[in-house]
Amino acid sequence: CSGSSDEELYRVFNMGHRMEVYLSEDEAPSFMERAESMGIEARCIGYVEDAEAPEVLLTTASGNQVIYRK
Repeated sequence: CSGSSDEELYRVFNMGHRMEVYLSEDEAPSFMERAESMGIEARCIGYVEDAEAPEVLLTTASGNQVIYRK
């Protein structure tokens, strides 16, 4: 409705997330359990993969978008 591109929205806004934590796949379940036990809603929203180039690629309902490329 603002006319802003998805790329700009992801750069400027946190897209509704209060906080993001990057953990190993093994650590995530216990971290989420601890957060939930303190009344903090927690969920896995994505993952990080090795890449050939330093970039951030988001897969959204609008398709794939590179939001950072060095």
